[in-house]
Amino acid sequence: MANNEGKYNIKAASKMLGIQPGTLRAWERRYQIIAPVRNESGHRLYTEEHIKILKWLIQRVNKGFTISQAVSLLEKNNQALLESDSTQHTDQEDLSTDLLNQLLEALLEFNEGQAHELMDKIFSLYSVEKVLIDILGTLLVKVGDMWENHEISSAHEHFASAFLRSRIGMILHGLPVNGFLPKTVSVCGPGEWHELGLLIYTLFVRRKGFETIYLGTSIADEDIHIVLKEVQPKFLFLSCTLSINLPKTLEMVTALKEQYPDLLIGLGGTAVDKMPEIKKHKYADHLIGNSMKEWEDWLRVRMN
Repeated sequence: MANNEGKYNIKAASKMLGIQPGTLRAWERRYQIIAPVRNESGHRLYTEEHIKILKWLIQRVNKGFTISQAVSLLEKNNQALLESDSTQHTDQEDLSTDLLNQLLEALLEFNEGQAHELMDKIFSLYSVEKVLIDILGTLLVKVGDMWENHEISSAHEHFASAFLRSRIGMILHGLPVNGFLPKTVSVCGPGEWHELGLLIYTLFVRRKGFETIYLGTSIADEDIHIVLKEVQPKFLFLSCTLSINLPKTLEMVTALKEQYPDLLIGLGGTAVDKMPEIKKHKYADHLIGNSMKEWEDWLRVRMN
């Protein structure tokens, strides 16, 4: 039977794909991504191509996309994305490294269009978690190191940061919130304007279902009290990237714990990771770590 001829009824398609018939009908009605033909009795018949498209969408949803995000991504890059799944790269680590280097090159050339195409491809191939930690996390470190070593200009660093902030923000604001979980606030430490590491961590927390108030770069010291009294969060996450800003960030942690004894404060960032062991010991309860497992463990202990 030809690839474009109806072959599977909705019951068979549902069983093959592992989703309910009602979900299939809703996707077809709302997004019109496929149009199954009807037999003489008016029943839907799905082609091999329909099944291929639906499998791709389900894989993206299982990786953390909403169905609307997955459909939008497919509409922009239809055939290329479907083919990329059918011809898997023999070495996924080499592929992710290659894509990371291509993305870095595009950003350093101020090629926004190419950067968006690469980001679409990366998100189509990997889970959100892998993109955030293994790819974007690594990219942030590279850009930061290049800037600190004067290998790139501040304009390069600002462009790369603005681009990544925009893409991560798109995902952050599209995630659902679990109303039974406590509220959180995320903000950079005093004087700190490197926010992307904090944004990545905030996205991790938001994917857990926490309602998150993301403030980004440093705010006036007294303003944090306005936010805490208004929001009344259970968690406050602080980030510090530059060592010059670390003393004031640690002072803020100490002061806030005295004023808000029930507030759980998480602390992370490059400057925090590089602290002397004696300071790490002093602030051990606040250190969230720099891997997803450490983040998971820190949250789990404090939610029990």
